[in-house]
Amino acid sequence: MPDRVLAVLTAPHTGSEAPEPFRLVDPDAPVLTVLDLGVTRGDGVFETMGVGAGRAQAVDAHLTRLTRSAAMLDLPAPDESAWRAATIAVAGRLAEHPEAFVKLVYTRGVEGTGTPTGWVLGSSSPDHTVARTEGIDVVVLDRGLRHDSASESPWLLQGAKTLSYAVNMAAMREARRRGADDVLFVSTDGILLEGPTSSILLKVGDRLLTPSTGLGILAGTTQAEAFRFARARGMTTSYEVLGRDALAEADALWFVSSVRNAAPVRSVDGVARAMDPAFTADLNAHLLARRD
Repeated sequence: MPDRVLAVLTAPHTGSEAPEPFRLVDPDAPVLTVLDLGVTRGDGVFETMGVGAGRAQAVDAHLTRLTRSAAMLDLPAPDESAWRAATIAVAGRLAEHPEAFVKLVYTRGVEGTGTPTGWVLGSSSPDHTVARTEGIDVVVLDRGLRHDSASESPWLLQGAKTLSYAVNMAAMREARRRGADDVLFVSTDGILLEGPTSSILLKVGDRLLTPSTGLGILAGTTQAEAFRFARARGMTTSYEVLGRDALAEADALWFVSSVRNAAPVRSVDGVARAMDPAFTADLNAHLLARRD
């Protein structure tokens, strides 16, 4: 049972030609040149999706987002059929792991060649049971931009899932320095945004809310699935512009992402928050069982 599986795309973008769309290679073998712009400049995009029983979850939604992110960077349109085939092949080889994930990476390639690079790496997942059951501690950090900066400054690539994650990882390190597990970004004018690797959900009575994607944040695939789950239970769902006071008014909070799934928020800036264990358990059971 392999712990890691790697597929390199031989035809990652539309219009490219290759006998086969990808090839499986040894994940420990060197396959990427140091001249690749994904390495030297973080010039590329990526997606990560969960794998259950050897099947990648929400493949279409992730490929749609990959294509949208690529367009925002003026990268050639990804060949979604090639990426889908590679993703399915990699995920299938992880079927014996209780939980796994695949990461799709698409870069501009070596400067001057005009040929993008693409690969799909699959791996077994760490155990997220503690975060899912005991909750996480969150700190609120200023992202340094107004909530309307995405429309005013599109070159900042807000809402694109780019490889340039240095700021996100620095924020996570700051959270650990403050004794917390994760970060909630807010705009300079006090509007809730997202986590470095997660979307936030707020439960208010029978409503499930999340910040509007018009704020230049990533459209969460797991968040969208959580909304479908909530609506099936008779709840209403909504994308909204929410201030920091919404955190105190919510009955419960969650951070959701493709691999960790739903992690209830136990505290915000050191202030304890109520959790909803029953809803959390049902939501995680639904997310872990999905096969689309």
